[in-house]
Amino acid sequence: MILEVKNLQVHYGGIKAVRGIDLSIEENKIITLIGANGAGKSSTLRAIMGLEEKTGEIFYKGEDISNEKTMNIVKKGISLSPEGRRIFENLTVEENLLLGAYTVHSKDVVKFQKEKMYDLFPILKERHWQKAGTLSGGEQQMLAVSRALMAEPEILILDEPSLGLAPLLIKDIFEIIQRIHALGNTILLVEQNANKALEIADYAYVLETGEITLEGTGQELLASPEVQRAYLGKVGDE
Repeated sequence: MILEVKNLQVHYGGIKAVRGIDLSIEENKIITLIGANGAGKSSTLRAIMGLEEKTGEIFYKGEDISNEKTMNIVKKGISLSPEGRRIFENLTVEENLLLGAYTVHSKDVVKFQKEKMYDLFPILKERHWQKAGTLSGGEQQMLAVSRALMAEPEILILDEPSLGLAPLLIKDIFEIIQRIHALGNTILLVEQNANKALEIADYAYVLETGEITLEGTGQELLASPEVQRAYLGKVGDE
């Protein structure tokens, strides 16, 4: 396993957001976490990235990174594209990309990564000079994902990449996720669009009130009556 999470717990005061979960992330796979709002999905991702106080253990390639600072986690090869995109609206597209490479010290690597992102997202190349805040929602999401990729991660963590996007753009975003995966990235995906997420997932976990209640391959969970009723809007026979 490239990433293992053991007995992860995240508390906000007296509220237990994540209640001792275990995750195993296999290399070059798409792993997805689904669940309702408040289930603990984003807290889990933020804890992995060192952005939340937590207990438990996190291992990356066998190395304990439980207490590492976020910058060191990025340097080791894990990047997060956060919920809500969090782009720098007053900076240009290209300036946003360059900020994503803040842990990369080789100018040649930064240039190579930038051109790679422009190949992956041609619309960003066309608009490299444009202020990021003037991009459409879909373009801003592409920028957020490409900024996370600038650090050359082995694991790309995506938090709600389709949030707030029109159906046609959601289709585009999921195609992009599959293209990124095909380039060799392991992907950990949190997504409220459970149907789309499970369709592309190699393995999936269901989080409910901070606990994992179901896990299996994407296809197994798609076929689960419990998942269909709770997350896919399908009503079983009474």
